Amino acid sequence: MAFHIDLEETTSGGRYIYRDGDNPEAEMTFSKAGEKLMIIDHTEVPEFYRGQGVGLKLVERAIADVRAAGKKIIPLCPFAHAQFKRHPEWEDVWSGHKKDS
Repeated sequence: MAFHIDLEETTSGGRYIYRDGDNPEAEMTFSKAGEKLMIIDHTEVPEFYRGQGVGLKLVERAIADVRAAGKKIIPLCPFAHAQFKRHPEWEDVWSGHKKDS
C-alpha cells in the first residue's frame, strides 16, 4: 500500500490525514492546549481500511511529531486511548498517565 499521512494544522488544532491514492481519507483530529499539549479527540477510519492498521499509523505519526517537539498528548478519543494502553513505550508522551505500581 502506497500511502502518506499529511498534517493540517491551525493555531487551535488540526488533523492527520491518511491518504492512499484515490481511496477515501482516514483522519485523526486534535486540539491544542497551550504550547506543549495535544488532545487527540477523534479518529475516523473508513470501512475500506478496517483491519489494516490505518488508525494506528495515524496515532504513531502524532507520537513521532509530539516526541520531536517535546510535547505531550492527552488521548481523549477512545481509539487513541486504547492504543496508548497497549503501547507502554508511549508513556513518555502520555500526559496525565500514571504508571501502575
